[in-house]
Amino acid sequence: MATVLPSPPRVGMVSLGCPKNLVDSERILTQLRADGYQMSPDYAGADVVLVNTCGFLDSAKEESLEAIGEAIKENGRVIVTGCMGKEADVIRSRFPNVLAITGAHEYEQVVEAVHEAAPAGISPYVDLIPDAGLKLTPRHYSYLKISEGCNHRCAFCIIPQLRGDLVSRRPDAILREAEKLVAAGTRELLVISQDTSAYGIDIRGENRTWKGREVRPHMTDLARELGQIAPWVRLHYVYPYPHVDQVIPLMAEGLVLPYLDIPFQHAAPNVLRAMKRPANDAKVLSRIKGWREVCPDITIRSTFVVGFPGETEEDFQYLLDWLDEAQLDRVGAFRFEPVEGATANALPNPVPEEVKEERYARIMEKTAAISAAKLAAKVGRTLEVIVDAVDEDGGATARSQADAPEIDGEVFLRDAGALAVGNIAKVVIEDADEHDLYGVPVGVN
Repeated sequence: MATVLPSPPRVGMVSLGCPKNLVDSERILTQLRADGYQMSPDYAGADVVLVNTCGFLDSAKEESLEAIGEAIKENGRVIVTGCMGKEADVIRSRFPNVLAITGAHEYEQVVEAVHEAAPAGISPYVDLIPDAGLKLTPRHYSYLKISEGCNHRCAFCIIPQLRGDLVSRRPDAILREAEKLVAAGTRELLVISQDTSAYGIDIRGENRTWKGREVRPHMTDLARELGQIAPWVRLHYVYPYPHVDQVIPLMAEGLVLPYLDIPFQHAAPNVLRAMKRPANDAKVLSRIKGWREVCPDITIRSTFVVGFPGETEEDFQYLLDWLDEAQLDRVGAFRFEPVEGATANALPNPVPEEVKEERYARIMEKTAAISAAKLAAKVGRTLEVIVDAVDEDGGATARSQADAPEIDGEVFLRDAGALAVGNIAKVVIEDADEHDLYGVPVGVN
């Protein structure tokens, strides 16, 4: 007589916030899948729903609360985790029926809460999960988290309160995960943390052996080794420490993508001091010039905050002039928003909302013009791209080495019927606008 297996419980997941939260969600789902659970693509089919929240800004907290409310309305059995888990009283006052609340990267507590809410009997007959774990990103790219927490105390940020001080992973553990991801189909590794440049300072001296080589827990060693594992390696959230200069030659050699994501936040010395961030803008400009001399194709992306308390018109104009000089390739801007628990909230001279809006519009106009000129200069060049999507009409959507997924531009291709998702291809750029490129394939790797 055939053995009839009981249907395992199904778990739904809503993941909000940054890529670091996405990695947390992947780890949670991987463990639950190993414990015998199945995943549900919708509320109706889930026995319990996890909401991984963001708590960085008040607007993000409100989005998280709305997601919790929707999950309760549509399903009713909800477990909350993530950064907003630190504010359990706020969540429970609004949603008293939430089953459990845990904080950021508290994987064991989340899994235990799911076990209690929807017990699953582990069976030797269920399918095994892949070595690389379950992913919430497409097969061809993966986020690789190298550390948790942050040692900085920026006035506008509460990340250390939410996630604690820096805790770095062992380099060999990171490289082993990278190998598994690549073996499972990943072609682009996106290295993330709260502060990638600070990787390893908390475990300095704890060198590890990898493939017969000694590897330091250091950004440069890690980048070099990752470059020998994956075709594309992209570095995110890099603070401009002096040793970042050592990574630029790796980019020139082709081991690491010529792409730096550096959150400068502002340029005016007065504002940077109020933010409790490094304030030597002239040195930064000199270093950017030096990086471009070593690696002419380097792409520098950054984010800036406008309307920080005390920011004068002179400070803002300083930032615009600095951007003219720096000629950054990719820029995102944010209006300052008070965050509960941030020291910036107590600073004098808040900037009126209408002034924030006006400055935001000006910085976006400035950076769009710079981006348009930078992209126009690529018309006629042959670039390497990675394919994210193909359509039935012979078109494809790809990204160049200058484009991270979901935050930068795209490369739209014609006559791309021979391409498949995940292909790395050579394309000739035929046209450009403020944010995107247009081209045609000439070869596939």
